[in-house]
Amino acid sequence: MNRRKFIKQSLLATAGATAFPYILPSGRLFAASGARKADHVVFCLFAGGVRNFESVHKMDGNIMPHILTGSEAISPDIAGGIDYLPPLSGSPLQTIGTLFKEFRYNQGPTGHFNGHTTAMTGVYTTTDLNIKAPPVNPTVFEYYRKHTSPATSALNAWWVSNALGPYPALNYSTDSNYGALYGANYVQPGSFISQSAYNVLANPKNFNSQQLTSSSKIKNMLDKNFGSQYKPGDAGVENTSTDAATLNTFISNCYTTAMSGGYDDPWGVGAANMNNDMRNVFFAENIITTFKPELLVVNMQDVDICHSDFTSYCNNLKKASYALAHLWQTIQNTPGMANNTVLIATPEHGRNETANTLMDQYGRYALDHTGEDVNGRILSREIFCLILGPYGVVKQNTLHSTPMGESIDIVPTIADVLGFYTDIPMSYRNKMGSILTQAFV
Repeated sequence: MNRRKFIKQSLLATAGATAFPYILPSGRLFAASGARKADHVVFCLFAGGVRNFESVHKMDGNIMPHILTGSEAISPDIAGGIDYLPPLSGSPLQTIGTLFKEFRYNQGPTGHFNGHTTAMTGVYTTTDLNIKAPPVNPTVFEYYRKHTSPATSALNAWWVSNALGPYPALNYSTDSNYGALYGANYVQPGSFISQSAYNVLANPKNFNSQQLTSSSKIKNMLDKNFGSQYKPGDAGVENTSTDAATLNTFISNCYTTAMSGGYDDPWGVGAANMNNDMRNVFFAENIITTFKPELLVVNMQDVDICHSDFTSYCNNLKKASYALAHLWQTIQNTPGMANNTVLIATPEHGRNETANTLMDQYGRYALDHTGEDVNGRILSREIFCLILGPYGVVKQNTLHSTPMGESIDIVPTIADVLGFYTDIPMSYRNKMGSILTQAFV
């Protein structure tokens, strides 16, 4: 047994020995050791493959000024069209939270689905991961919904993804102790709030047989989530008929807004500057202001263009930086979530040190994420992690510059913040990483 696991299990045993139940003012039942640090967690997968060289190391200047401190100049062609900060009192997000500059995705293939699965289950994936099926290990949504009692509503848990692909499968696992009953409400904005997506949905004959099969599975999952009835005594939390009606109204309003052009430039930065990541985060903000969820996970994938266009990758990094700051601003402007939310942001994996053979119009070579080993260093496993939260809960303006923390630490950290970590069976906790205590007061 390694030192990290030994210390972790020793602390868990001590905590479990002194636990007794009590009722919080909200009416939720927790063990004493499960007191919450905050009532809301927003987890942003700053995804698509982000290399530390361009992000926290600022090798090409401070491409993410909305997140990172420093005035390192960047080339004009990397400006990304967004040259101003949202109103954050003039402070980058790094100053109001804890930044783990040398976080790690230590095991498993350096692929997007593998990285997402690891971050959302707290368990490293292997080469036999099936991107067409739910993961084997429970997701953070399942742990949350099974081990807390957020009244009778499933509107407290949301998964918002950018690229449809395999990502709906991360809503819940195949684990017999958890599963679909404990999944979150899932939406993929780009697939159903755009004009093109609306037309396709209105004309299903445009789908081929394989797409129809996949879309039918997603539809069945959504129908079950949106239409199921809550019965006292049932395990888990399901949408009530009232909640289902609320969801239908919400989705209908999204369609109406999209068809009228309301999502073309919702942040006032210029329609040409809005990319899919920004719209995805904007939709997550709509969920936040409408439902005030206790757990929301949202991803961004547009930096994945780095396979062929390094400059566009950098531009999208800056836009992702802006989107994260805008997300935090929305949280702080939402009563009930302001000063009561922990936001965690991390890429799913990094990118190679060695470029591929594709050059963009500015003479910059593109990068893949094949997990190459250059003299014992694998840059596609080197990432960062930023944790923001209220003063007195999250350590402010704190930087950890040495290797610290892993992808598998995210789920136990979320569980600890929301107070249900010790309710997860030990057999599951033993598979996970450790709580990122270094970020909290």
